[in-house]
Formats: sequence, C-alpha cells, structure tokens
Amino acid sequence: MRLKDKVILVTGAGSGFGAAMGRRFAMEGAALALCDLNEANGMEVRDDIIATGGKAEFIVADVTRGADFKALIDLAVRSYGRLDTVVNNAGYTYRPGPSEKTPEESFDKVFNVNVKSIYWSTVHAVPVFRAQGGGSFINIASTAGLRPRPYIAWYNGSKGAVVNLTKSLAGEYAPLKIRVNCLCPVAADTPMMTEFMGGPERDSPEARAKAGEGVPLGRLCQPEDVANAALYLASGEAAFITGVALEVDGGRCV
Repeated sequence: MRLKDKVILVTGAGSGFGAAMGRRFAMEGAALALCDLNEANGMEVRDDIIATGGKAEFIVADVTRGADFKALIDLAVRSYGRLDTVVNNAGYTYRPGPSEKTPEESFDKVFNVNVKSIYWSTVHAVPVFRAQGGGSFINIASTAGLRPRPYIAWYNGSKGAVVNLTKSLAGEYAPLKIRVNCLCPVAADTPMMTEFMGGPERDSPEARAKAGEGVPLGRLCQPEDVANAALYLASGEAAFITGVALEVDGGRCV
C-alpha cells in the first residue's frame, strides 16, 4: 500500500474531488480526517471508507474560519497521533458573466474559500509538521489559474493565487521538510460544474459531453483523475517533489 500508516486530512470531502481522494487514499492504507459543510455527504463518504475496512473521521467545518480549521487539525492528531498531508480541496465558484457585475458576496466567498483556507491550513498545520519533522500540503488549484478565460476573472484570480502561494510556501518551508504542491484540473465532471455551465437549467449530460470535446483527450476531468494525481503527491514516491503545479488537464493548452 502506497500510503500505509499515513494520516491525511481532506477538506471538501463530501463530493467531487474530495470524496474521490478520500476513498482512494483509504484504499492505499491512509487514515483520513475529513470535513465538509454538507454533513450528510461527508458522513456517507466516511461510512463508505469504514465499510471497506478503512479508517476515517469526519466533522462539519467551514475552512474559511480559523477555529474550524484548527478543530480539523486537532481531530486528525487526536485520532491518529500525527498528520502527514493536508489536502486543501474545498472550493467555490460562481456563474460566468461580466466581471464588473459579479456580486461582492461572490467575490468575497471565492477568495475566502479558495485562498483564505490555505492561510488557515498553514497557520494550524505547520506547527504540527514542524514538531514531526515534516509533512506536505496538496492544494487544489485549476487550469484557470494558469490559462484564464473570460467572464470568470475573480475565480481565475483565486486559483492563480493558489498556484503562486504553493510555490512561495514550498520555498519557505522546504528547510523544515514540508512539501507544498498543487494540482490544476481542467473542467471536471463534479457538482461544481453546474455553476460553470450557467446553472441547473443549462447543465445536462449532453452539455457536459459537449464541453469535454474541447479537451484534447476528448472528455472532462473525472474525480478519479485528480485522486490518482494526489495519491502520487502524497506518497513517498514524491519525496523530492515540491513547488509543483501539476496539470491534470487532458492536454488543454489554451
């Protein structure tokens, strides 16, 4: 097992990338500390992992709040005695449209969820990693942070910040044996895709298939694609990998 005896924390674990990563990590021997705002979804993922012989704990937590993030870190350490990897997966987007018309509350939320959460993870996880002699962060960014497209500028900016922060923190904490990497998926077949499509009224299997045609490999990113890439970054195989923005994009170059 590639993650035997590892303890991994995953935010936004109730659906999409987070659920896929939690299940994949558990299959490889990791013990999980999971959080989500949706208690029913998060408990379902936790129960699935336990039912298949894995170890998982779950709490409801808002990753934009320092006290909630600390409680999640404390859950991992209290339950398993250590923490090896923090996966900052929880994310938010809004429907595309003219950027000057984006509501202030959407701007605030996209930066709080996508960026401030990484601040809180750093504040509360680094002391644990320092005391242990190392650890790692995996931040979920996006191709939007590398090759932005019009009408969703504030989301693009938040994911660009994730990429930049990943590289900045990687250099800062490398002397402490703390690795920091991020994944940059292309548009993905997850619940968040509904917002990118323009809302439930414009989302359908046919519309998603059409969107996937714009990816050179001919389909949308699947949660399992991200889970497999995250598995590598969390494993000992990536012990010399830090500061990397790994694209999981099916070859999309524009």
